[in-house]
Amino acid sequence: MPKRGGTEVFRITGARQGLADDVRGRQRRYVISMTVRTLSVIAAAVLWNVERHVAIVALALGILLPYVAVVIANAGRESTPSLPSTFVPTPVRPALGEAEATEEDDAERPHGRN
Repeated sequence: MPKRGGTEVFRITGARQGLADDVRGRQRRYVISMTVRTLSVIAAAVLWNVERHVAIVALALGILLPYVAVVIANAGRESTPSLPSTFVPTPVRPALGEAEATEEDDAERPHGRN
């Protein structure tokens, strides 16, 4: 939608989260995942002679969590398809086609001469 000065208008309701906020959120999720992994490895070491089944599950969790945490942290920014576009294009005025101009030129020329 052009305003009086002909400038473009942007909608902020569909704007994505800022880059700094996005990186901070991914770092937070990664740190939480690594904390859970560290606690599960410590629990596996402590419970190995007490409750071996629980220790094996905790160790498996400690082995799998780094892969999952990296995949989640590297997921990157994703657009939200449910929100409207952030850019409203400027309406384009229709222009005269060359075909119309050529037909008018041909009508004005006498036949037999180019």
